[in-house]
Amino acid sequence: MITTRAAVCREPRRAWEIVDLELDEPGDDEVLVRFHAAGLCHSDDHIQKGDAPMRFPVVGGHEGAGVVEAVGGDVTRVAVGDHVVCSFIPACGQCRYCSTGHQNMCDAGKNASTGEFPDGTFRFHRDGEDYGGLCVLGTFSQYAVLSEYSCIKIPDDIPFDVASLVSCGVPTGWGTAVYAGGVRPGDTVVVYGSGGVGSNAVQGARYAGAKNVVVVDPVEFKRDMAKVFGATHTFATAQEAHDFVVETTWGQLADHALITVGVLSDEVIANAVNVIGKSGKVTITAVGPGRLDLPAGALIGYQRRVQGAVFGACNPLYDVPRLLGLYRSGDVKLDELITRRYRLEEVNQGYEDMLSGKNIRGVIIHEH
Repeated sequence: MITTRAAVCREPRRAWEIVDLELDEPGDDEVLVRFHAAGLCHSDDHIQKGDAPMRFPVVGGHEGAGVVEAVGGDVTRVAVGDHVVCSFIPACGQCRYCSTGHQNMCDAGKNASTGEFPDGTFRFHRDGEDYGGLCVLGTFSQYAVLSEYSCIKIPDDIPFDVASLVSCGVPTGWGTAVYAGGVRPGDTVVVYGSGGVGSNAVQGARYAGAKNVVVVDPVEFKRDMAKVFGATHTFATAQEAHDFVVETTWGQLADHALITVGVLSDEVIANAVNVIGKSGKVTITAVGPGRLDLPAGALIGYQRRVQGAVFGACNPLYDVPRLLGLYRSGDVKLDELITRRYRLEEVNQGYEDMLSGKNIRGVIIHEH
């Protein structure tokens, strides 16, 4: 058993606390990872705010990159010394969903909200109490034990801070456009929200060949950064974007609306449905209380479609290495996503900066 320093949340709406935890050795099919970097994703803030179900206390963090320190029996996917990133949804490669090309819905992800391993046990402990790990990970800890299904080996030359982002935010946004949305060359795409996920939806839409990549975000800094990632037009309000789409498409409206806002609302769903034209598609990749409440005729008459997406419909074992390859070739921007790096003790400041619109993505750099 080793000691690790971690950021934990004891109950909803309580700030992140830095504590020392006891960590078990890896069991069969498990891996001990020394994390070097962890992304500050909005999903962790939703958990801390109580917006999504979660067992408490919990070690935060589901975006992370580091080095394999030890492996349990039967581990075959990675070896000691490998550089890895976490897949926030594990991919066993064998269940119905993995075997049919839907690794983002792997059955092994069923314990994400409890933070416990399949046998009902935990790996983090303090004073006799069990601590779960967000998505059975807990990358806000210097060390963590996780399933080998949650590990993806990466090349040693990829910086850890950059690599941590492909655990969730990058493939989730990219895949929202490329896979779930199915953007094609010449399309007009409207992206609502251009933060850590939305910026990558912009990149995905651009790479897929969209003619118009229109971003809606009230924060000027995010609109400016959206242009760095490939947005052709940016607007502060949905109405401005709608008016532009009507004009530029001669009234045919958009082909796709991608919802990647920080907090999902009824209003943004309605705006997205209204901005798409015949056979248009709305793809929702956001967390919040928003509900789809509109007459069925609004969908039937124009043959519109509304769908949800998790992990951008990506297959992590394939798409994480693919995205890192596109980063190497200069086709995907990852360095530009990182606005600021933080020490673990600054985790609450990192989320304050995110919520105030100062960051595209903040990253914790673990000290060892």
